[in-house]
Amino acid sequence: MSDNPSATANPLVALSRLGQSPWYDFITRELVRSGELARLIHEDGLKGMTSNPTIFEKAVATSTLYDADIQQLADQGRRPAEIFEALAVADVQAACDVFRRVFDQDPNGDGTVSLEVSPTLAHDTDGTVREAERLWAAVNRPNVMIKIPGTREGLPAITRCLAAGINVNVTLLFSVSRYQEVIDAFMTGMEAFFRTAVSSTQRAPCSVASFFVSRLDGKVDPLLERAANSGHLFAGQLRGLIAITNAATAYEHFRQSLHLPRWHALSARGAYPQRPLWASTSTKDPRLSDVYYVEALIGPRTVNTLPPETFAAFREHGQICLHLDDHMAQSAQRLAALTEYGIDLGAVTRDLEADGVAKFAASYRSLLAGIEAKAGALAAH
Repeated sequence: MSDNPSATANPLVALSRLGQSPWYDFITRELVRSGELARLIHEDGLKGMTSNPTIFEKAVATSTLYDADIQQLADQGRRPAEIFEALAVADVQAACDVFRRVFDQDPNGDGTVSLEVSPTLAHDTDGTVREAERLWAAVNRPNVMIKIPGTREGLPAITRCLAAGINVNVTLLFSVSRYQEVIDAFMTGMEAFFRTAVSSTQRAPCSVASFFVSRLDGKVDPLLERAANSGHLFAGQLRGLIAITNAATAYEHFRQSLHLPRWHALSARGAYPQRPLWASTSTKDPRLSDVYYVEALIGPRTVNTLPPETFAAFREHGQICLHLDDHMAQSAQRLAALTEYGIDLGAVTRDLEADGVAKFAASYRSLLAGIEAKAGALAAH
């Protein structure tokens, strides 16, 4: 094996050599049944998969593959939410089975498939825990990962689920300060897990913390342009950089957390690091490269979950470079400039969290409405 990652023909495979795991932000029944998922794992080094209500909404609405199951479940008197859960659980089970070998070979939480609790529970701690436990039991695969929003109410749910041995993907993270709370919730959950583990050989749960990247620039860039137009001549130079800076700052907190005595004690008992996961890394700004955020956030002990278009683009022309340290070195200066321009990053990230929860909840409701409509149309035939 060459020591030069660029010597690898496939940039996606080269990511693994630098310690970053490429995951797929997409799931459909056809992807699994056709053998395409197995091919992505074998040829592109795919390490995991994430899903959310928006992804399932598109899968069910644009495919007839689910129609027979929808009709059968509807005939049994199942409600739309129950139908969706049955469809999602079946798809996740099938994907978990394809990824199982990856999971068994990797101690860091790769080979997992993420399934989200209902976004309507984002501010309901007990409801989130109950649903996470139910989904964990329903999928019944050791490599399923339950997605829990990183809201304030989600923090104790994260701790309780990890303590119960459930793999957790903390999602919808925008704020570095909230991420620091997530690190604490993760370690508290792991400490509780090891206190109550029934066996010293019981595998510890794995976890990732998902930072949503490009959405932040979508909010901040217009504010920077406004600042530039108001006389702050250099504000425009930060366009497309604040989301990366925010992620790099979070990554630095992650690295620092690995030096804490608290973490050393957990690691000694078999805990795996809660790796940062970069989500929303497709490029929304047409002035930027379609792999802009992927290339900027390559780093050891990280995950990047890519939608199919970005995954294919990086395979085709992604460049393997390590820029995270450079972004970390400039983060303080860039964030100070934001304050100078009157941009409150904390307020922006709070708005993004609320907006993210609302959008996923809207997708979930739309998904259920689509299932109900499809069930009615199928019954009419």
